[in-house]
Amino acid sequence: MSLTSPIELPRFDPANGATAHSDRPRTGSVASTPPARFPWIGLLALSGAVFLSVTSEMLPTGLLPEMSADLGVPQSQTGLLVSWFAFTVVLTSTPLALLTKRLPRHGLIVFVLLVFALSNVLTALAPSYELVVATRVLGGLAHGLFWGVVGAYSAHLVPKEQIGRAISITISGGTLAFVFGVPLGTAAGHALGWRLSFVLLAVLMLIGAALVWRFLPKVEHYVAPPRSDRGAPAQATDAAASALDASNASAASVQPASASGSDPASVTAPASVPDPASAPLTVPAQAAAPRPQAPARRDPTIAPVALICVIAALIMIGHYSFYTYIAPFLIDGLGVDPSAIAPFLFAYGIAGAVGLLLSGTVFSARPQLGIVLGLVVSAVSVSALSIWSGMLPVAIVAFLLWGIAFGALPALLQTRLMHTASRRIRDTASAFYTTAFNTGIGGGALLGGILLERSGITSVPFVYVGILVAALVLVLVSQLVIRRRSAA
Repeated sequence: MSLTSPIELPRFDPANGATAHSDRPRTGSVASTPPARFPWIGLLALSGAVFLSVTSEMLPTGLLPEMSADLGVPQSQTGLLVSWFAFTVVLTSTPLALLTKRLPRHGLIVFVLLVFALSNVLTALAPSYELVVATRVLGGLAHGLFWGVVGAYSAHLVPKEQIGRAISITISGGTLAFVFGVPLGTAAGHALGWRLSFVLLAVLMLIGAALVWRFLPKVEHYVAPPRSDRGAPAQATDAAASALDASNASAASVQPASASGSDPASVTAPASVPDPASAPLTVPAQAAAPRPQAPARRDPTIAPVALICVIAALIMIGHYSFYTYIAPFLIDGLGVDPSAIAPFLFAYGIAGAVGLLLSGTVFSARPQLGIVLGLVVSAVSVSALSIWSGMLPVAIVAFLLWGIAFGALPALLQTRLMHTASRRIRDTASAFYTTAFNTGIGGGALLGGILLERSGITSVPFVYVGILVAALVLVLVSQLVIRRRSAA
């Protein structure tokens, strides 16, 4: 039999204790099944959607003078458009994720991109600052829902050992948005006017929605909570839900195995699971005699997921307390000419792309190690950048090392989150992570502004380093918590 010949996967027949065969033909070999193909095209389409989403969020930062002059408001007030966007994400990402958890993820991403396109068109047409704020709130709603779906979507597409690589590819769109998206959008705004720049971005959103609809594979993401039949113990239904969960998790890539022996307890992974609506609920043999007095257990990954979200928020608070005000630091601290700010930021973006590449290759299977190294190198490089600010060559090297180290952290944190969260709560965990991330962005900018006014720009990097040290301690603590939860 060739590897491409159709075969029937074995399944256990409880009626006679023998092995039967599924009526559905499969492709492959029982003895050696080729691994599932890595979904490159789908992940690149998802990465393109991330690119457009982040570009839409950050584009006003490059068009502040034009938008301020046209809308008749100061630049500081125009800059609050980014804050309106970010805090809308903070307040709505988790509720929207919970409200839409039963909806198909594929269609939801396409819908969100269409809402992004509408938001950008309305921004271009808005005659007043107040209406522009309203359109940015609409964009923030779409952005929060988008990130609550995207982080878990890539994890649904691949087996656990490939989650790191999948997330790195997906998040690379955000890195490229800072390297290319925002600068190109700014250039278009300078040449054609800021309103037309938003129109062009809306057109790209429509193209992105079409590409996602065509190339992004659909996934089965929602696992319904266990249903207790009348008189059935809760533990029995929990065990059945776990069996259904395992079957759904392998739906995209079937791993056939031969079943031998006549003991029903030895067969724990049937090839097909009957529809609960049309078939009686069945449970594994080992769950047939549960202890009625034991209550159903809460998902054990909730606490570690919450700790990872706190770590992400803390890291982002430290980072954006400094990075938000990096331009005055480069000018006043390093003595860089204002005309050289854009090349510096472009170089930082390239360094971040290198860090992202490392997160998806070197540290893909070891996200915890990558997070620890990223925090340590970030703290050392920012300290060197501040201490030796008068030595420009040293400061430039430290600046680029900081970009590489921090560029790896968001993808590694997301990978760690997906490795930790159970399949049942991946979407909700991703939504909480998005909330924590954007809380860190807003809180960091606020903290940096307070430090800038009260103690000057030179104090900001040292506060950032202190926050990184605190985050490092929490990362090490989280590892202990996750190990104890896994052993429980």
